Formats: sequence, structure tokens, C-alpha cells
Amino acid sequence: MRLSRILARKIKTSGYMPDLIVAIGRGGYVPGRLVSDFLLFNDLTSMKIEHYSRAADMQEEARIKFPIPVDITGKKILIIDDVTDTGETLHLAVDYLLNLKPESVRTAVLQHKICSNFTPDFYAQKVLKWRWIIYPWARYEDLAGFAEKIIQNRTLDISQIIVEFKQRYELDLKETELLKILDDLTERGELESTKQDKRKLWSLKQ
Repeated sequence: MRLSRILARKIKTSGYMPDLIVAIGRGGYVPGRLVSDFLLFNDLTSMKIEHYSRAADMQEEARIKFPIPVDITGKKILIIDDVTDTGETLHLAVDYLLNLKPESVRTAVLQHKICSNFTPDFYAQKVLKWRWIIYPWARYEDLAGFAEKIIQNRTLDISQIIVEFKQRYELDLKETELLKILDDLTERGELESTKQDKRKLWSLKQ
């Protein structure tokens, strides 16, 4: 919320008032909604670009899955996403939207990693050292991906998984939160659980 408010203030101070805000899905959905709210701006739409799957697993290249659903000819566009990581998502979004003949395109993110190959027009915070940032609206999915990475080809109990979350990702998880994630992954068929000496163990489903 705080970063969205800061970002909105910077956009407003710049004097750039868009005709349309385009949120990049899925990471930009929440920031796009919040920034548009702080700008008292109603015209918000979205497009979905896929680059990362769960927990920092990068796909081969960014691709547009769901293009923008409206005509933007002659309009001033503001693209909003959560973060610049490699920068490929915003490069693709800008190139795609410019081909639709808008008057102008500007970009805004909550957090800009200086290692990115794309520098947005507006950002609320600069990140000096690369790290994977877990946002509240993506926490469950990210933790699920990290859990699968931790387990890999092993069979672990919940205390072992919690320890590795701390060691690898500096995350202190409560057992109740992690249990829900492991149970959901098991229900989805991605993990399987067994019992050994009264301990519940998880492994990747073969």
C-alpha cells in the first residue's frame, strides 16, 4: 500500500496523466488497482505476460498470453507492474503497445532492481542488490514453489523443510502456514505424503 501511494504521488507530480492504465498480469494487478485509486483514476485495464512461473522459475522467454482488450489509438498509456527484474516483461509490453499507435507510453513499477535491463519512467523504490521479492498477493504461490525446490528428490518432514526455508531464503515460516501449502500441493498431485515413525513426510510425486 505504501509503495503504491509513493508511486502514485510521483506520477502525479510528473504531470503525466494517462488516458488509460494498463496493469501487467499477474504481478501488476494489485499495484495497478491501488495506483489508479490513489490517482482517483477510473480507466484501468490489463494484459497478461508470462515470464516467471512459481518461485523464480523463469520460462524461456516472455510472451503475451492475453493481449490488451481495447483500442488505444492516440491515447496516453501508463503501464504498471510490480517490479523490474530482467526487464523483459516491460520491454515486451512497451513494444507491443507502441505497435497499437498510442500517443505515448510510460511505465511504472513499485520496485526497480538496478540490475534490470529496463529502467521504468516511475518507480517507488530502488533495489540495489538482486533478490526475489515476495509480494503479499503472490506469497502463497511463491512459497509453494520454494517448497518444491527444497524437497526435490528427497523425502522431508515439516521441521526439515522449515529449517531449509530459513537457510535458503531467510524466511521464518509457521508450521500451520506451511502445512496448508504442503497439503494443497499434495491434493494437486505435485507432492505425495507418507508416514514414518509417526512423522509425516513429503516428496515430489514421481
